[in-house]
Amino acid sequence: MRNLQETHLNRARASLRQALAWYGYLRKSGQLSSNPELAGLLKPELEALNSTLNKLDSNVIRIAAFGLVSRGKSAVLNALLGEKILQTGPLNGVTQWPRSVRWQPGGKVLVELIDTPGLDEIEGESRADMAREVVHQADLILFVVSGDITRTEYQALLELRRSQKPLILVFNKIDLYPDTDQGTIYQNLQQLGAGHPHAKPLLPDEIVMVAAEPAAMEVRVEWPDGRVSYEWETPPPQVDELKETILNILNREGRSLLALNALIQARDAEAAIAQKTIDLREQEAEDIIWQFTKYKALAVMLNPIAFLDILGGTVADLALIRALARLYGLPMTGYEAGKILKTILFSSGGLLLGELGSSFLLGLGKTTAAITSGDNPSNITAFAGSAIAQAGIAGYGAYSVGKAAQVYLEKGCTWGQLGASSVIQEILSQVDQNTILYRLRQELGIKY
Repeated sequence: MRNLQETHLNRARASLRQALAWYGYLRKSGQLSSNPELAGLLKPELEALNSTLNKLDSNVIRIAAFGLVSRGKSAVLNALLGEKILQTGPLNGVTQWPRSVRWQPGGKVLVELIDTPGLDEIEGESRADMAREVVHQADLILFVVSGDITRTEYQALLELRRSQKPLILVFNKIDLYPDTDQGTIYQNLQQLGAGHPHAKPLLPDEIVMVAAEPAAMEVRVEWPDGRVSYEWETPPPQVDELKETILNILNREGRSLLALNALIQARDAEAAIAQKTIDLREQEAEDIIWQFTKYKALAVMLNPIAFLDILGGTVADLALIRALARLYGLPMTGYEAGKILKTILFSSGGLLLGELGSSFLLGLGKTTAAITSGDNPSNITAFAGSAIAQAGIAGYGAYSVGKAAQVYLEKGCTWGQLGASSVIQEILSQVDQNTILYRLRQELGIKY
């Protein structure tokens, strides 16, 4: 298992380095420096890629605690740390901003615990952005509740599930509930915590019961002289099960968690780069597509040989794909362009295949008309009719290829060898059913 985790970590590093190497090449080749507007737009994403690689190399796992106010998030983290570092209190909203604390359980794994404000306290776009950024950076999420899940908590839980991060549901303040109530609430949390009415109940590692800051208890004290007094004592925190669960997860799949989160961040950054690039160069791309559409239609119309029509049209489509790739600054060889064209042909169904069939049939008619035009001048009219019809179909096909290529280049930038999406799929295909990552694989809807 440890060797597999190291493999995942190394694959993630290789993917990030490949992405950074390509964008570094763009800088050296002058493609970014010659377009300062694009360079400025892409700067946050390129910095995010660098930051993600640095985090991956540091091997620090980030665990963020979320929940509504007064659920005891700070108390849970303090109990894990073994000392009261994070402020707690009887008033709602003691934690106003995220705060991180280093934790080294067992002396081996280095963890960064992140405390956050109550989700129902976050008001305004800036605070909402803050919460999203913490979720984005976290490798593992603790969602702290203190009883049955409310409607607000359930909506917050669904939102966290959509972040594609592994999550542990922490049932805090169990000291306030009798054992029978604890069992009932636990069963409800098992189903609701899955984040969907039809999802499988939570695994044992995904829900833990704790008492991070137990309420003080009145204790009867009998003295040697026969006196009896009553004192208030605070029991020690009950978080051993949570600590053990976290350690088990980190030992079993911690490096894989790091790798997966880094790849998700890289995938999102590269997708944003592609989107910004395509948006900025939309008009230039449209001009290129129309230019190739006209050239392809004209070439097909004037060519009298059916086989050469199809061959020339295919070459024109490949050239169009490569021209768009160069415009967007994406690496593209002739072989890769061919793979994209094949993908586009299959994904577009019968439309483009129909173009090839129609071009062949019309091309045959055009070829026959051209051959016999010397014997019968009226065949020239037939040649012209077939040529115009074929040119229209070819032009429409070229435009369809160009628009489909735009979508493919935008969505496919994270696929291919060592692409972030490819490595994510590779990692999730190898996880064991008894891991917390298996839940993530199910939520992503990946079938194997």
